[in-house]
Amino acid sequence: MKSGLLTAARDYFGLNRNVATLALSIFVLGLGEELWQSYLPKYLTALGAGGVIVGLFSSLKDLLDGLYQYPGGWIGDRFGRKRALMLFTIMAMCGYALYALAWHWAIVFAGLVLVMAWKAGAFPVTFAVIGDALPQGRRAMAFSVQSMLVRLPRVIGAPLGGLLIASFGVAPGVRVAAVITLLLALAVLFAQQRGYREQAASAQNFERVRAGQIFARMPARLKRLLLAECLVRFGEAIAAAFIVLYVTSVLNHSALVYGTLYALQQTVSLALYLPSGKLADLSGRRPLIALTFFFFALFPLAVQWAHGFTALVAAFVIGGLKEMGEPARKAFIVDLAEASQRARVVGVYYTIRNLLIVPAGVIGGLLWTRSPQLPLRVAGAVGLLGLAVFWISSPERTERAD
Repeated sequence: MKSGLLTAARDYFGLNRNVATLALSIFVLGLGEELWQSYLPKYLTALGAGGVIVGLFSSLKDLLDGLYQYPGGWIGDRFGRKRALMLFTIMAMCGYALYALAWHWAIVFAGLVLVMAWKAGAFPVTFAVIGDALPQGRRAMAFSVQSMLVRLPRVIGAPLGGLLIASFGVAPGVRVAAVITLLLALAVLFAQQRGYREQAASAQNFERVRAGQIFARMPARLKRLLLAECLVRFGEAIAAAFIVLYVTSVLNHSALVYGTLYALQQTVSLALYLPSGKLADLSGRRPLIALTFFFFALFPLAVQWAHGFTALVAAFVIGGLKEMGEPARKAFIVDLAEASQRARVVGVYYTIRNLLIVPAGVIGGLLWTRSPQLPLRVAGAVGLLGLAVFWISSPERTERAD
């Protein structure tokens, strides 16, 4: 009886052996990274960096997030999903070691180059694993589970990271957290080696096509979504690195308080993933994606408007609402990607999106030096522009599942 219920649950959530191994990798590495991820701007300032350097770090992260996408997809299509996942995990482990050993902010920059191998290089591969393993009608639920496993570590890890910083200080706390992440990554690498069963079809069907040709073949509806999302994410990136600084340095709350607010934000997202995935299948993609873009724009404005703790809590609830359309959007991208080029299509999409937002962090840093409120205000305005572009350019029929 229990075996039958377990099998039914695995089928419902789309967790076959390979997807389950991927889910474990995402959760465990995410748990380790969330111990320090939100506090890297504080870590940089503790190591002597100023506001512009923090902005440059944010822009470098966005740059690497773009540059890794297509090579990651190419490796996943050419050499198989298992080899790609293990390669990017090993690279990230080297980055965690640099974070733990950093004595100057420049070392953190070097570590970021390696850490982003997992966060960005493996990203198209995760799409391809789900696309390979599951039929179209079950992918949205699998992406809901994936999104939950990305956010659940934020609920757990961010407060724990805040406790480490409260106990040891900013720099020692982040270093201890990086060592913990390195140990967790070793366990993930072992699980990938033993648990993942390579289907071995990607290398046989690999077609040598340039990135420009892959973009040219993308459906027009996917390109319209990409345009709108670029604007929305550009706005988000202007404020992303400065939310924690605004809460802790301008509003004078502790790192532990910020970690708790951040955990609340992720809890709201977690609560919405499964019902929003079902709702997207029933009502179409467009309303949920539009609401998502609206909350992306509203979040930094709500933080800037928050003059009391209750208003700040409400702002982070709004921040949690901005992820409700993510599973539907991801499934939509995978559904439109040809199987033999699936990882590369995802790679091209996210390469364009992430490279276009690279200057946003520097813009945020320059705005921050003029006024701490400016990055948040400008971020909201750009996000609202992206929402308008999406709503005007994407008729309802283009966002429904095929």
